[in-house]
Amino acid sequence: MKLLVDMNLSPRWVDVLADTGIEAVHWSALGAYNATDSEIMAYASANDCVVLTHDLDFGAILAATHREKPSVVQIRNEDVNPDVIGKQVVIALRQMASELKEGALLTVDPNRMRLRLLPLQPKE
Repeated sequence: MKLLVDMNLSPRWVDVLADTGIEAVHWSALGAYNATDSEIMAYASANDCVVLTHDLDFGAILAATHREKPSVVQIRNEDVNPDVIGKQVVIALRQMASELKEGALLTVDPNRMRLRLLPLQPKE
């Protein structure tokens, strides 16, 4: 699994993830700082990356488009410093690796994680 770290997260995430054996690249190393979420999603999809973000818009894009890829991991915590929530994110990534490979929206907060498989279906 290769992660694409969104601009709203520190580039330090790349090193923190690499230290645990998870390959990651920060968007700032690949594209414009003002790229749209759709551009980032397109890159991630074309390059088989999982998007790591703090932005709820990625989940909204998945819901609106019914896409099966790319997978998105949303960090839901006020403090997104990897020193604060990095351990929980790494645990979630490892536990849900097969689901993320197939296509999923994973939400991680300090106390739990929630997983929805792609494509997202409207809740009944």
